[in-house]
Amino acid sequence: MTDGVELTNPERRMLRSMLVAPSEVHTLDRIMDACDWNDQAVAVGAGQGLCDKGIVEIQETVRRTIHPGQEGHNAIANGLLEARLWSWISSQDEPTMAKLQAKFERHEAGPGVGLLKKLGVQLDSGSFVCEDSSLLKSELQARNMFLASLPADEEDLSERLLSHFKGRKELIEVVEHRSRTWKLTEAGKAMSSDGLDERKQISEITPELLQSGDWKDAEFRSFDVTLESATPRTGRSHPMQELIERIRRIFLEMGFSELVDDYVQTAGWNMDALFIPQDHPAREMQDTFYLDSPASIELDPELVQKWKDIHEHGGETGSRGWSGSFSEDVSKRGLLRTHTTVNTIQHLANNPNEPCRVFSVDRVFRKEAIDSTHLPEFHQIEGIIMEPGANLQMLVTTLKTFYAKMGYPEVRVRPAYFPYTEPSLEIEVKWKGKWLELGGAGIFRPEVTEPLGISSPVCAWGMGLERLAMLVLGLDDIRQLYISDLEWLRNQPLL
Repeated sequence: MTDGVELTNPERRMLRSMLVAPSEVHTLDRIMDACDWNDQAVAVGAGQGLCDKGIVEIQETVRRTIHPGQEGHNAIANGLLEARLWSWISSQDEPTMAKLQAKFERHEAGPGVGLLKKLGVQLDSGSFVCEDSSLLKSELQARNMFLASLPADEEDLSERLLSHFKGRKELIEVVEHRSRTWKLTEAGKAMSSDGLDERKQISEITPELLQSGDWKDAEFRSFDVTLESATPRTGRSHPMQELIERIRRIFLEMGFSELVDDYVQTAGWNMDALFIPQDHPAREMQDTFYLDSPASIELDPELVQKWKDIHEHGGETGSRGWSGSFSEDVSKRGLLRTHTTVNTIQHLANNPNEPCRVFSVDRVFRKEAIDSTHLPEFHQIEGIIMEPGANLQMLVTTLKTFYAKMGYPEVRVRPAYFPYTEPSLEIEVKWKGKWLELGGAGIFRPEVTEPLGISSPVCAWGMGLERLAMLVLGLDDIRQLYISDLEWLRNQPLL
């Protein structure tokens, strides 16, 4: 107890050192040296304690320095992307887009051309032109000099160029440096250094203290029982994993078996088997990740022929098919699956005469631009019922049961269209007074089941897990599910 103020031993030591020069500002290094400490946390904790008691004032300053990021180091070594593209363009007699795409990788050509367009480079009949190359060269030089000057204090850099590079991925990174200083308040200056000797403080009575009698002369550490206790930080599953496990439990309780299969598939199983025409927009590069290795995967020739017959003239189903040409080479193309139905349809093909109820919750891949509602990699909840007598009412009842167990008792379906089901449905649940669409469902068409030798009706459905997760967790941005926000993760309720 000092002048009516109770201090811990680290606070006594820090105050004693500051009273030697009561009017000065004390840096962390100075405190560490004067108190003979090697742990900064001790100094920071003692300083905060003295501040809480009105003895010292704390001043915190933040200095930001800009460093090259991973791509920034590459740019320093090899040149900025737009500079490399302009160097090539200016060296060509006829700099065409086709030649540029042959010279540079796809992940460079597209973004690089976009950067050059903002600098005045335009395409005229397939060739690159620039009306004022001097301004372009000046800007490229400024950008190169900016990167070459790093690391540097943020305040010393051009705001325009800093804003530009902050908008580009991994070219620069911002590092914050925080520093603290302490200064005695008037109340602190008025305190005496007498009585600041450090004492042995004990927090609990032990048998040894009682037997020796040392407790009589000891100083007991006080505790403020009115303070809230710290929230325990224990390990837990990610909310997405918790949701997946919850969905798994529901389907297993409903008598379904889980299906797990490969990400890498063929266009044949991914699309042809589902009666999706080969000229369907979903097959284009902007929607599907086609593979370079393996670029092609062999398929059963007899099965491919059945798909060909179905697509071209409807096979034996009574359908007219799509009336277009069918390419076996297209069927063999390797890709990352765009849905998990590719796996359930293969399960049916391998077991055409065995009634089944299976589900999967697994990852799928589509070439989507990342925004608040889209990701290139996400999860799909997939399920099928294949048995004699399976019908639309069974399908709707199953979906309503699932969503009721998820906490959404109000479910409705409305007509929809999918190439592989007839009838087709869209599933909606009521949330906050509004109907939200969460997935599609239907009964596989004969064009899907006949080539696989399936004679029983097949009820099928698919829904996005992330969309359901946004609903369950009350999110407006799908990206929140995958950012490293530990505080948000810790505060999520158990699902």
